Amino acid sequence: MMFFFLFSVSGNASTPEFKKKKNSECLLRLRHEGLLNSCPAGVASCPASSCPFRSPRSPRLKLLESALLLGPRPTAGGMEFSELIRTGRAQAELLRGPGAPPLRGTLCVTGHHLLLSPGPQATSDLWLLLLRSVDSIEKRVAGDSGTITLRCKDLRVLQLDIEGVEATLDIARSIEALSSLESVITSFPFFYRPKGLRLGDAWHFHPPEHHYKRVARETNAWRLSEVNEDFSVCPSYPRAVIVPRAVDDDALARSARFRQGGRFPVLSYHHAPSGTVLLRSSQPLTGPQKRRCAEDEELLRAVLAGARPGARGFIVDTRSAQAAKQARMTGGGTEAKAAYPGWKRLHRPMERGRPLQESFVRLVEACGDLEQSMDRWLSRLEGCRWLAHVKEALSTACLAAQGMEREGACILVHGAEGTDSTLLVTSLAQLILDPLSRTMTGFQELVEREWIQAGHPFQLRCAHSAFSHARPKHEAPTFLLFLDCVWQLGRQFPLSLEFGEGLLLALFEHAYASPFGTFLCNSEKERCLCEVRTRTHSLWSGLNQPKEQRKLRNPLYVLNPLAIWPSVEPQSLRLWQGLFLRWTRPPEPSEAAWEKVWQIVTDKEKTEGSQPTVSASEPQP
Repeated sequence: MMFFFLFSVSGNASTPEFKKKKNSECLLRLRHEGLLNSCPAGVASCPASSCPFRSPRSPRLKLLESALLLGPRPTAGGMEFSELIRTGRAQAELLRGPGAPPLRGTLCVTGHHLLLSPGPQATSDLWLLLLRSVDSIEKRVAGDSGTITLRCKDLRVLQLDIEGVEATLDIARSIEALSSLESVITSFPFFYRPKGLRLGDAWHFHPPEHHYKRVARETNAWRLSEVNEDFSVCPSYPRAVIVPRAVDDDALARSARFRQGGRFPVLSYHHAPSGTVLLRSSQPLTGPQKRRCAEDEELLRAVLAGARPGARGFIVDTRSAQAAKQARMTGGGTEAKAAYPGWKRLHRPMERGRPLQESFVRLVEACGDLEQSMDRWLSRLEGCRWLAHVKEALSTACLAAQGMEREGACILVHGAEGTDSTLLVTSLAQLILDPLSRTMTGFQELVEREWIQAGHPFQLRCAHSAFSHARPKHEAPTFLLFLDCVWQLGRQFPLSLEFGEGLLLALFEHAYASPFGTFLCNSEKERCLCEVRTRTHSLWSGLNQPKEQRKLRNPLYVLNPLAIWPSVEPQSLRLWQGLFLRWTRPPEPSEAAWEKVWQIVTDKEKTEGSQPTVSASEPQP
């Protein structure tokens, strides 16, 4: 779990030395995790006047509590974070769900975290929760105490039993205010400074130039264009994109004006074995007058000309034919057959937006009901249609991949905006076809290139998870659907992915709430304006630390140079229990088995490494 930190301190809780040691070790661990900003004045000289949690009984906070407030204090909407904190601390008991013992101690609210520190007589752990991971909050009071229920974006449900009615209400209001701040630059990634990582590390791992070098080694029909260097041509595209060499930047700019949001067709993947390509874009703006754009038509002709001789193309539209027709009446539309010779349009409707979000919500509600009968559970699982969405996504991706691998055709994928189902299809198709995308590094590059740099609006889509009472139309778990599809691939082909479920769970958590800046904002333009790359740490630098790799890698991985074709039959698709049932059931025996496999593989590698090697020049028996 990425946002629940447990810090253990051993010793005799009854001695003053233990209390001092406990505070010191907690501070050191907080600083090591980047949760504690450094203070030039030092902890001991923290003035009481700067502390929003001052108590009449104590002119200075306890060491641990004051330490969490040190460093620069960002403002939220023109006010200090401290102005949003009505009550800084209270006595509380935390219930963390099945199998986890209750934790009792002092509850503290800071600008970015909720902290529960056990009393000096306890030997249990210090608990921290990133406030941005709170999806909804419910409060109720009875007598002289109250209860706060926190439903988190990672689907965990926590309960806080707090002493005092006023303290309960004030803490609930503080959490509500601090967990819903919309400002990007006041979010925790801008203050997260973990030990061992430097600002700027890993942001350069996956630039467009890196992907272009691979394409250039396979074909000279494409070039890297910086027509969007200042984001004026397409605000949701990166600065550099890969386009046909025969098309100049002026033509690209005119094509962008003919596509919704300026998302003109760009290269997503070059399939070297067949010499074909996968492209993505948004819908053309043909409108009811059936407008045309000569430069856009020229661009798609150049795509076929740069592929193998006699190549044809398919346009995979992720809308129904009826939806595409309706879009034409409001200024959108589809590519006319007469205007784009050599290209054939195929409609593969996929849900997006509100229906997809509602499906996610209903599934989570069904998974959280532990009292239902078998018939009721199966009915709700079918009724939410989540697995139907998984099937649609995998089927459409297989269609695109088959067109390239078996038909030798070029594929252009788009829906309306080209920032949701389009990216889902192009990224899954690459996983099916490309062995490199199934490696740890290749998959990270795929997510960076096809989701983050390609303009998936994470800030809008992942503002809330499944528990929020708000239902804005711009929220949708499209990226989660992608991760679920990848999990299905890993389950059907357990040896073909270098990464395991741990990486997928980490990406899910970080997409919704993260101390890293990778998933902030909605586009590269916004990240540039907010200086995300220079002021926050990259998630990839954190995940690629040696201590993290064991949890993320697949110990059974074997390079598979072939395409992997998933089965989408109902019997083949499974509920992703590791995510949807993670907090409502005890750990599966498979988790212990996974660790055992790692141990076996590690022991085998050590054994093989200790054996003497035979020189190639020596005769073999």
